Amino acid sequence: MPPVRPAVEITSESPTTLEADCVVVGLFDDKQFDRPAAAMNAATGGALARLIEGGDLSGKPLELVPLLAPTGIRAAQVLVVGLGPRENFDRGTAFRAAAAAIRQLAARARQTVGVYLADLAPPDLAESAVAGALAGAQGQDLYRREKKTFAPARLLFAANAERGLQGGQVLGDAMNLCRRLVNEPPQELYPEVFADRASAVAQECGLTIETWDQARLEAERCGALLAVARGSERPPRLVMLRYRGAGNDARPLALVGKGVTFDSGGLSLKPSESMLTMKMDMAGAATVLAAVQAIARLKLPVNVVGLMGLVENMPGGRAMKLGDVLWARNGRSIEVHNTDAEGRLVLADVLSVAVEQRAGHIVDLATLTGACVVALGPHVAGAMSNDQPWCDRVLAAARRCGEPAWQLPMFAEYGEDIKSDVADIKNVGKGRWGGAIAAAKFLEEFVAGTPWTHLDIAGPAFLESPKPWLDAGGTGCFVRTLVELARNYQPVS
Repeated sequence: MPPVRPAVEITSESPTTLEADCVVVGLFDDKQFDRPAAAMNAATGGALARLIEGGDLSGKPLELVPLLAPTGIRAAQVLVVGLGPRENFDRGTAFRAAAAAIRQLAARARQTVGVYLADLAPPDLAESAVAGALAGAQGQDLYRREKKTFAPARLLFAANAERGLQGGQVLGDAMNLCRRLVNEPPQELYPEVFADRASAVAQECGLTIETWDQARLEAERCGALLAVARGSERPPRLVMLRYRGAGNDARPLALVGKGVTFDSGGLSLKPSESMLTMKMDMAGAATVLAAVQAIARLKLPVNVVGLMGLVENMPGGRAMKLGDVLWARNGRSIEVHNTDAEGRLVLADVLSVAVEQRAGHIVDLATLTGACVVALGPHVAGAMSNDQPWCDRVLAAARRCGEPAWQLPMFAEYGEDIKSDVADIKNVGKGRWGGAIAAAKFLEEFVAGTPWTHLDIAGPAFLESPKPWLDAGGTGCFVRTLVELARNYQPVS
């Protein structure tokens, strides 16, 4: 059963007169009260001012200070959330502040929570706050008999958030879809099941869907993807979703996701501690599915094709071996030097399909390399591209959403590292150095010059421990960025 989703509504009620289990108010670090905080301070006889004076309330980012059973108001509790510097209040801050507040309150069951963060009249800020609240209300305890996270039955946002309410619900739902898929155990979510989930999304959102099974993949010469799947009893799938919000002549934006539903490493077997979280190796595909769902629900005026390559990487008797030579769909031959560098083999064929769909631009997302986490840490995605203007647009969308990404170089010299003596290319570079870039140079071989940006989300896609604003597990990162990119997409002719 999926987690219960809160009902999200607008209220014109003052925070001091709202009947609720809790009212959330925001405070910037300049300690100057905005209207909701000022009203709350006055109604409670200066309680907030006394907390500030005593050093118990500072407004620093994501500080959470409760007032239990305060007199003078109708809510049973007030939760003050720190918003940090006023001049830095943006979508990312609004998302995390709302998520942190609701996540703390979701530790026990509540009926109604009112949210009065700050001035949410700008629709993008309101949308981010609503999305954050929905994300904070959901945890990873999908299969616990005794739940740890309890979504409030109702979330009431101040009337100044009205213009962002619908979009925020769409984005929050999409992020939570992505997170649920990532958090599912691998015996429950494998390629056929993921394809069924995508089919349900397509039916609900009026999307066209095409699913390639084993026979179709063989007919389409997807030799790299099929080689990864050989070691598993679970047959692979390639799922293609199409959304048409623009004219038929407009070339689509292609979103491509790696969907390795479990990655053992194949014959290059991972150690147990590295394998434990490998149910999340399909986060790229989950992000694409969630983003296309949101784009369709928002009815954006853009054509989008979402492509997901779905496999299990297992060490069965037919598993690909080191030294094997594979033939990719675009005719490139690939020498296998490491069966744990499998995601790029899956994406090779899927990117080739994206090119054949006349994509104007491509973004792929993949939990591709541990090397990217070494380079950038666990909270930042690596961006690599063959087209600087396109990469700039992708990074700008990520910045607007508050989702950290950093560009890594793609100098031609890195391409030398993936040359093979027996095939056109090999699936790893030379040694430990520049592994994330070597993987991106490999992928570049399959985009046929189409403007393309690769996002390596190996770090931020999954939290091994909780953050103030989000439970451990899948994060849903870059769903909002992809939707923002689609909102501002200018197709090429």
